Amino acid sequence: MVTCGRFDFRLRLRAALLAAAICAGAPPAVTQQSPAVPAPKIDVVGTTLRVRLPDGSMREGAALVGAVLVVAVGGQTLRIRIAGVEQDARDPHGEVLLYDFRVTAPNGEEPLCMPDPDGRRLGLPLAGRSDPAGILSATDGSIFELVCTSGAQGKCVRFGYAPWRPAPDRRPMIDWYNACVRLLRGDYCGDGRPFTRDGTLVDIYDRIGVQKSDEDPSMKFEAAWGPGGAVCVARTRIPDIITLDGLAKSCPRLADRLGPGACHENVSGGLIINRSR
Repeated sequence: MVTCGRFDFRLRLRAALLAAAICAGAPPAVTQQSPAVPAPKIDVVGTTLRVRLPDGSMREGAALVGAVLVVAVGGQTLRIRIAGVEQDARDPHGEVLLYDFRVTAPNGEEPLCMPDPDGRRLGLPLAGRSDPAGILSATDGSIFELVCTSGAQGKCVRFGYAPWRPAPDRRPMIDWYNACVRLLRGDYCGDGRPFTRDGTLVDIYDRIGVQKSDEDPSMKFEAAWGPGGAVCVARTRIPDIITLDGLAKSCPRLADRLGPGACHENVSGGLIINRSR
């Protein structure tokens, strides 16, 4: 059982726009950038942030603790220090790294991320480009985003829907990842509008063995989801926010796919299924 929410923090980065990645213990030529010294090359593989220094050496993961990302954002310069890196104990593949990102300022530092359900303020880098609704498109690792474990994007990676992995049937897992993001946000229409509340409990599961239902009898089938939003909706999560009638008006494509008679767990196109109270 997991908590869902409407909004995420994410910071889109393009490696070429990073002014510096200053590594603890790096040679002075790296920590003092000048026109004569090429900038480090930065990319992301999975959730591993990698920096290739001008001398050809590579630093990644925990070796970047103390590094500062200097990023141009909206005409301002944002300095993000990597205060810690750890493996995600929930990831059976051992691929997911969690980062303690700190925004530095003249008067001190503060975490980049809000507290997640465990009360921790962690994030991770994710290769790709998200649209305004937060739906990820694959790119090479030179374009990446920083997402938080408190938001739908970070949660979906930690649930096992890592967009860089293939699904068991060899299809790209990114489709399951995006379906998961839609689900947690209650984005039935697939246009970025959320119809849920932060902290609402949902039970999510699928037919590829990544997530299994908790079989909580207090939970009832709600909807099946694909990367474009809900495939069908048996009941809305929070009727106070939107009812099935309201959903039919808001999402005309779902008009004939609403209600328990028109929506079931094995509907075609449903990648992830959820239950709610």
